[in-house]
Formats: sequence, C-alpha cells, structure tokens
Amino acid sequence: MNSWHELPRAAFDVETTGRDPHEARIVTASIVLVNGRGAPLQQHEWLVNPGVPIPEEAAAIHGITTERARKEGQDAAEAVAQIAGTLAGYFAAGIPVMAFNAAYDFTVLAAECRRRGLAAPAPRPVIDPYILDKQMDRYRRGKRTLVALSELYQVGLDAAHTSAADALATIGVADALARKYGTLRMEPGQLHDSQVGWAAAQAASFQEWLRRKQPDAVVDGVWPVRQPAGGCHT
Repeated sequence: MNSWHELPRAAFDVETTGRDPHEARIVTASIVLVNGRGAPLQQHEWLVNPGVPIPEEAAAIHGITTERARKEGQDAAEAVAQIAGTLAGYFAAGIPVMAFNAAYDFTVLAAECRRRGLAAPAPRPVIDPYILDKQMDRYRRGKRTLVALSELYQVGLDAAHTSAADALATIGVADALARKYGTLRMEPGQLHDSQVGWAAAQAASFQEWLRRKQPDAVVDGVWPVRQPAGGCHT
C-alpha cells in the first residue's frame, strides 16, 4: 500500500490581512493538487478584495496593497465560496490536504465562511508539516517557519509569502518528512487523528514553558480549526 506522500494530494495556503485567524480576511489563496509523483494536476488561485483595508505590515509580507485588492480582487463572498467548495470536493474524495500551520489557514477560512453565511468544509484529512516536524524532531533549536523548514529539507521556495509558492513548498516539506520518518507513512485519516493529539501535546508543553514567566499564558492546541473565544467574531 502506497503512503500518502505517494498518492494524489493537495495543499492550501492563504495570505491575509493579519495574524488573528478569527479576524483576518483572505487576500490571496492557493490550492494545488499534485499526483503521486508530485507533478501538478490542478492549481487554483484567488486574489480577493477583502472589503477592509489591508494593513501596511501585512502588505509588506505578501505584496498585495489595499489599492490593488480593490482594483483587481474578486468579491470576497464569491471567492470564499469557491475556496470552500474546492476544498470540500477534495475532502469528499478522500484526498489529503496539506497546510503549513493548518490551524491558522483553516480557522481563517472557517471565520470567513461564518461571515458570509456559508458552510465551511469539514477539514479531514489534513496533513500539517509544521506539526509533523515538531513531533519528529522535538528538540532541534531554531525557527520552524516554512522558509526555515524548506531550507532544512532542501525544498525550493523562491517566492515565500505568495500563497502559490507556499502551497507547493508545503507539499515538498511534507513529502521530505515522510521520506525521512517512516512512522509518518500511515493512512491519511490515521495521521490526521495523530496530529490532533500531537498538536494538543505540543501546545501544552509550550504553555507550561511560557508559564514560568507568564503564569496566565494560554496556548490553544485545538487543531486544525480553532473556535473564537466568546463566540463568533465578525
């Protein structure tokens, strides 16, 4: 039986207006589908008018200004519906979707769907190389960003913080992890369930470390979709 990294698989990435996934609006999104050899089969791209100003610090990261989004961007409700529908189709077909720090991307999408009165896809199976790397190499020092892991695992990433490049790099890093660590070569649904537990344990460990100096620190370990504190945000 082939491992998930030898089967058709997809990757999802968003660039947004901010860091808080419950408040951030999608500015660009990419979904890439590859075959068992990693060759692209489909690539979906969205440039979205989020309906709110894009902060300068966010634009400096992904390169999309408020002016460009307003001029060239797709209506947000229409784009979110298309993104959710594309992902739902892959999940229904049993195709694993990879996302780096998936709890951010899928929480952003869930919040956007709530805003638009749309049904968010149930994200399963999801594969998150951020969680996998932390689980397999727990004590390695240094950054665990997509850029850092792409360098570590020798995966090309020529245009970091563009959603298309990040999506392709996410597949590359996930594949490299599967090749290096045989214990990750399991059925996608089983790996998804394992990551739920790993994410919770990783968050608990980080929270314990933070509380040495910040007694009230809280780290949310829910994966791959987090709920906003105190109900839905708009």
